[in-house]
Amino acid sequence: MAVTDEAIERIKEMVVSGQLQPGERLPKEDKLATKLGISRSSLREAVRALSLVRILDVRQGDGTYVTSLRPELLLDAVSFVIDFHRDDSVLQFLEVRRLLEPQATAKAAREITAEKVCRLREILATAAAQVDVKTFVANDLEFHKTIVGYCGNQVLASLLESISGPTNRARVWRGVTDQGSRERTLREHSAIVDALERKDPEVAAARCTVHIAGLEDWLRQAR
Repeated sequence: MAVTDEAIERIKEMVVSGQLQPGERLPKEDKLATKLGISRSSLREAVRALSLVRILDVRQGDGTYVTSLRPELLLDAVSFVIDFHRDDSVLQFLEVRRLLEPQATAKAAREITAEKVCRLREILATAAAQVDVKTFVANDLEFHKTIVGYCGNQVLASLLESISGPTNRARVWRGVTDQGSRERTLREHSAIVDALERKDPEVAAARCTVHIAGLEDWLRQAR
């Protein structure tokens, strides 16, 4: 194992074991390097790598801190990597979304309140008035993100948000080339909200599955 990799593992162990808590400042560089038995240059490389994946936060003139380690923060790194996907992997991202999002929607159906249903209906009303495809797709993203945010599981919500990016172009493409896709999307969105309002998790999940599968099927045929 390279020295820098070993340093990364050692710092990771300190965080996982609780020696370093979220928000806590790391010991001074010379003391930490001595404690880990590595050079200061190797430590700097390890700190730089861990800051890129949001484990550490380097504050100029103040020191290096462990971040909050909240799921949405750590999954930002996943989203960054996903942005480098190849076009032929879009269907794989859609498959993952189809497997996970209906479960999040089912959980949302159990947790949802009348106020949250009203918020979803407001998003639907805004979408119906949109004429620009990109704005419509942005509204589509907001709709799904809002539902998933109601599921009560921040890790699941953050993971789904991180994998939604690669499907954006497919959504825009469909909006431009598939006549009637907007009306179909609005109908399917409305059906999902109806199931959520009734607090029917099985139907809500089924309608979400059909909705995502429709985009998958269209993309397979279009490709």
